[in-house]
Amino acid sequence: MKYDAFLIKKYVSFFGVLLLLVAIGSVSFSTASERFSASQNSKVLSEGYQIGDAVSNFRLKNVDSRMISLSDYSSQKGVIVVFSCNHCPFAKAYEERVIALDRKFGGQGFPVIAINPTDPAAYEDDTFEQMQARARSKGFTYPYLVDATQTVAKAFGATRTPHVFVLTNNNGTFTVRYIGTIDDNPQDPSGVSKRYVDDAVTNLLAGKPVVTTTTKAIGCAIKWKDV
Repeated sequence: MKYDAFLIKKYVSFFGVLLLLVAIGSVSFSTASERFSASQNSKVLSEGYQIGDAVSNFRLKNVDSRMISLSDYSSQKGVIVVFSCNHCPFAKAYEERVIALDRKFGGQGFPVIAINPTDPAAYEDDTFEQMQARARSKGFTYPYLVDATQTVAKAFGATRTPHVFVLTNNNGTFTVRYIGTIDDNPQDPSGVSKRYVDDAVTNLLAGKPVVTTTTKAIGCAIKWKDV
């Protein structure tokens, strides 16, 4: 009986260690899979237009239900593309400043185009109907387009809302000149000391190079659809 008890104890200990090793292996595999998935997603999002790249034409639905293309702006000197959305506090905090950019530069040949790429299944505030309501209530002076397939945002390499791309137009070819945030103070407009987009467009209109061509976009991460 003592021998049997010893064997039983030994087998229990063996199977306990075996189960522990299986559990550790499972966790390690799961963690590795998650890291691989995250790295792949990061790689996809990091691939986008860079400074000096030509931008492909896109065609998206506006809140007034018209289809609007980048090529529709071929008579302009350039455009200010702002990836934004309804639900994000950062996007909301910048709305008045985006409107101000359009009012200041739209008449000088650099109008704003806002694009919402966020998955409305994740945020009900970002449905097309809510986009229409937001545009009306805030008095948007620019198109507010829905990127339903998120292909435009991915082509640009947009990752946040807001995320800005300043493009210049040369005979219908739109080229990236600035990528990043609007300014250096999302919380307090009165505390802004560096107006990156304003400075970039001002320099471009004066025929001068953009001094700061890239900054880190500050805002909510774009909610991507599950593929």
